[in-house]
Amino acid sequence: MKHALASPAFQPLYRQIKSLITQSLMSGEWGPGEPIPSELELAGRFNVSQGTVRKAINELADQNLLVRHQGKGTFVASHAEERRKYYFTRIAPDSGEDVYPAPELLDCCRTKADPVTARLLNLSPGAGIFAVRRRFRIGGQLVELEEVRIPASLFRGLSSTAIEQHECKLYSMYESEFGVRIIEVRERIKAVAAGEEEGRLLEVPAGTPLLRVDRVAFTFGDKPVEIRATLFHTANHHYQNRIT
Repeated sequence: MKHALASPAFQPLYRQIKSLITQSLMSGEWGPGEPIPSELELAGRFNVSQGTVRKAINELADQNLLVRHQGKGTFVASHAEERRKYYFTRIAPDSGEDVYPAPELLDCCRTKADPVTARLLNLSPGAGIFAVRRRFRIGGQLVELEEVRIPASLFRGLSSTAIEQHECKLYSMYESEFGVRIIEVRERIKAVAAGEEEGRLLEVPAGTPLLRVDRVAFTFGDKPVEIRATLFHTANHHYQNRIT
């Protein structure tokens, strides 16, 4: 009875294989954009059936950790891929045009984590962080203002120059330059009024209605690696989401 109580909860075999594949992704055995071994090769490696491996890969693909390319194989998903560059983009014109906001870097500085930032990022109060501010335009119109905070320990050497070299696309930069992969975001949304500073940066009067989205982004192991507060000006645009 003692042995039974101490035993871990049962997992189907394909879930165990999924965990092993995930460990290889976490260790960097296969990097973003690279192919993973075939189902047959993985079946031999783990001494299971090809069908078991397929079920594991299907779940990882459903979670957008892997991408299947017909006739080419299965690849590690990457934020540098064209189809994923704007994967977490949420603002769109009311007109229905398929356009994406153009980012503009305002500043990047190193500072210390306040208690709220430290709690959300699982850091000690006062730990080093980078604060990055950007704003975005669609068709020349300012639609978005955000501040991003990330642990300095994970992003050593971050600078405005590095961000601009990556065209202000943060998630692909995290991945390629720092080996930090964003795999999930969690958001909270509320309506707010623009303050003086926010109004100046978005070029709207103070008091203008805005939509505020607070996001925490996670990498493997449910580890928080970024928080961001984004203000959307939605007079001619809307916030959109896709739930799968």
